[in-house]
Amino acid sequence: MATWKILLTDGLDEGGKAILSQVGEVADRSGISADDLLKEVGEYDALIVRGRTKVTLPVFEAGKKLKVVGRAGIGVDNIDLKAAQTYGVTVVNSPLATTVSVAELTLSIMLSMIREVPRADASMKAGKWLKKEFEGVELFEKTLGVIGFGRIGTAVAKRCMAFGMNVVGFDPMVEPLEIREVGAEPVSLDELLERADFITLHLPLTATSKNMLNADAFAKMKDGVRIVDAARGGIVDEEALLAALESGKVAAAALDVFTAEPPGLTPLVAHPRVIATPHIGAQTIEAQGRAGLDIASEVVAALKGDALRWKVA
Repeated sequence: MATWKILLTDGLDEGGKAILSQVGEVADRSGISADDLLKEVGEYDALIVRGRTKVTLPVFEAGKKLKVVGRAGIGVDNIDLKAAQTYGVTVVNSPLATTVSVAELTLSIMLSMIREVPRADASMKAGKWLKKEFEGVELFEKTLGVIGFGRIGTAVAKRCMAFGMNVVGFDPMVEPLEIREVGAEPVSLDELLERADFITLHLPLTATSKNMLNADAFAKMKDGVRIVDAARGGIVDEEALLAALESGKVAAAALDVFTAEPPGLTPLVAHPRVIATPHIGAQTIEAQGRAGLDIASEVVAALKGDALRWKVA
């Protein structure tokens, strides 16, 4: 049996490592710098990353033996797909592994936002009893606008319906019938912006989606709308969101992703009506276990020339 060399740059669950070790030599170089990656990648047949490592054109140029790049997770915006095609390198991901975890994180930051859970907890730990300051709102009978009705958007929609929310959805890549089958109403983007009390984003960052929620989009929304983004930084224009928070157009926001990560203590992160978390949507034991197993199996299949389930490029 052929023996391949496989490089991990952002870690991988032990179950995934075990699968890879059956077919090759695995090097775990978690946290490797961009410069060192360029120096070392030429030795490897496969590269497995998460969101931290940027697999750029120079990486593909240096990866003379590289056959496959695997992304442990769903988003591949940190991988230059055009360069991968140019150099004949297969790119695969594990799109099913994190669906439940990201959907649950979306609900958790949404609920924390409307009931000010972090601030209430901080006040208690400071020895204060500020009960009257924490008057929130309910999800019940509110309208949720889901932008991006793929696996995660669908999972969020179903969970929010259990709270008694009315769900409208926009996704030009999904047939309206598929949205209706979930129990949601398919609408145009403009109609969603106009009707929604809450807007949640579940789509990749592309040239089309970049700054999708900009100043013009906020102007179309209801006064007091609430924004949730656990998808990708850059879909929300952060300067426009900050201005909308300051004006009162947006009542609150819950953000797990940012245009620059880590963002530092920006005015948006520090804003009292923003719940901010450090891109932890997929950070559960279960999701990481599934991602490790899925991406390891897919990378092995790519190395062997077997049929692939999740080929991106």
